[in-house]
Amino acid sequence: MQHDFYAFGTPKKISWVLKNEDSTSEQTRDHADMYLDKVTDEQSKYIALHVGIFWCIGTFRIKNKDTVDVMLDSKTMFDHLANGNTANDEFIKNRTSFLNQLINQRKLKINYKFETDNLAKKLI
Repeated sequence: MQHDFYAFGTPKKISWVLKNEDSTSEQTRDHADMYLDKVTDEQSKYIALHVGIFWCIGTFRIKNKDTVDVMLDSKTMFDHLANGNTANDEFIKNRTSFLNQLINQRKLKINYKFETDNLAKKLI
């Protein structure tokens, strides 16, 4: 199945939206205490991306070998994830590593796209 996935984060909250031809799922969470007001906006977006994909897999909304178009509203994130630019932030490198583990384990086809209309941002 093909999905569109949006993620957004602030130092206080994360959110994500998963859309496909059958349904739309929206989620918002407060950051865990270990991250609350301790991460930057960009770091928070990586947390939202990782947690959101993990949640979608865990709730069987994304299944093995599905295609996921990940819509990114950050040019820096897009350049890092889609174009392979190096991240200088160790925290972001770790989130990316965890995300890539999920992608590889589930054999997901991921397409990173730059999209300024972030549906998840509207939830926060």
